[in-house]
Amino acid sequence: MISFLVSLVALVLGYLLYGRFVERVFGPDSRPTPALAKADGLDYIVLPNWKVFMIQFLNIAGTGPIFGAIMGAKFGPVAYLWIVFGCIFAGAVHDYFCGMLSMRHDGAGLPELCGHYLGKTTRSVMLVFTVLLLIMVGTVFVYSPAEILHTMGGGTMMWVAVIFVYYIIATMLPIDKIIGKVYPLFAFSLLFMAGALMVWLFIHWPSLPEVWTNFYNMGAATEPDKWKDAIFPALFITIACGAISGFHGTQSPLMARCVGNERMGRPIFYGAMITEGVVALIWASVSSWFFYGDPAPGYTLIANATAGFHSSAPAVVNLVCNEWLGVAGAVLAMLGVVAAPITSGDTAFRSARLIVAEWLKLNQRPIINRFYICIPLFACSIAMLVWQVENPDGFNTIWQYFGFSNQALSVFTLWTITVYLVRHNKPYWVTLIPALFMTTVCATFFFVSKQALHLPESVAYPLGGVSLVVAIIWFCIWYRKETNKTTNQ
Repeated sequence: MISFLVSLVALVLGYLLYGRFVERVFGPDSRPTPALAKADGLDYIVLPNWKVFMIQFLNIAGTGPIFGAIMGAKFGPVAYLWIVFGCIFAGAVHDYFCGMLSMRHDGAGLPELCGHYLGKTTRSVMLVFTVLLLIMVGTVFVYSPAEILHTMGGGTMMWVAVIFVYYIIATMLPIDKIIGKVYPLFAFSLLFMAGALMVWLFIHWPSLPEVWTNFYNMGAATEPDKWKDAIFPALFITIACGAISGFHGTQSPLMARCVGNERMGRPIFYGAMITEGVVALIWASVSSWFFYGDPAPGYTLIANATAGFHSSAPAVVNLVCNEWLGVAGAVLAMLGVVAAPITSGDTAFRSARLIVAEWLKLNQRPIINRFYICIPLFACSIAMLVWQVENPDGFNTIWQYFGFSNQALSVFTLWTITVYLVRHNKPYWVTLIPALFMTTVCATFFFVSKQALHLPESVAYPLGGVSLVVAIIWFCIWYRKETNKTTNQ
């Protein structure tokens, strides 16, 4: 529990100290935001700051900081370090600059921002890559809630159809009609659940593994036949939403179009990510007790209830909430494993609609224009869903590809911000270091993962190191050219 307590304090201090420094690096001012300058009553609407924060938190969180932390806890308390350092120095910085750059570029989406700073070719690649990622998000967050709702009555595919109908409605309507009214409630339920579990941890003060005594892959030690992945790079792919997630870069522009004052960027964008880190930290601790506590009451239950750990995260949520929080816990668990992924799915489709509309320069005020974009998006999602249902391991396959694509997207975003900082003569190391680190993580994972090249570790890890060296050399060459260009001008 000492590791948990220190990590919790570190996240709070990270917001107060490093968050303030990052804010000064960007330099928010009093210029009109896109929500005021481009108000359209549909996507550009000034919302109350507290509501924007709650929506931003739910958009970037969903079940990510819960499921990711549960799976990441199998690595042991080293997960605390990634959540804390990743969140403060990478994830929150990533989300803050993405939201603020969107505001400075008239509410532009992520592909447009990448294209502006990394070039037209990158813009085209990011357009396809981002839209496919968002479709994957919407798809994976349809079937699992439908399966859970199936237990309450009705067929799974009936619930799939109901969720898709909701997706269409929420994606098409103005952001203040459903998202602005319902999302803050769901966000509050997730925060309440996390807060209740934290109180339980403090009251019972369970004996948990500490970082300084268990700095190794505990999952590999206890389940060598099931949990063989090395801490690097697997941990940094597994825990994404609680540390850094490329998906957040697609969501921050949604709220950048609803903020009425640039100076609210730090509490909204940086603060929402720190809050998500706290939620991930709580669930990592709960899961650590669940699997490795003394005693570890949940490990046997989960081992007998599921065939593999990757499919057990929702079961952990249900068992923990029901046992610790009673009836209220059961309701919160249902919201967590049903409502949260659904809300992540519909904002994913909304973001995809806006990105495609921005590319086509198609005015979204006429409802028919929204249909032109939404119909192909949902058709692709349904095709992906059919494939997922017909393949026994379809969900895990799509989820694994999503996990890698998600972190790869964060790499593009971090390099985009780095270029912006260089060109505006600001401390570019703020994002250069995370960009280099995540580039190495994603490259190494691509070389070593079973879902990609699956090279021997003796080959994959050196290639990951080569990727780091190449990235550094590329940046140095570009930086010199950029500096010379500025000097000549």
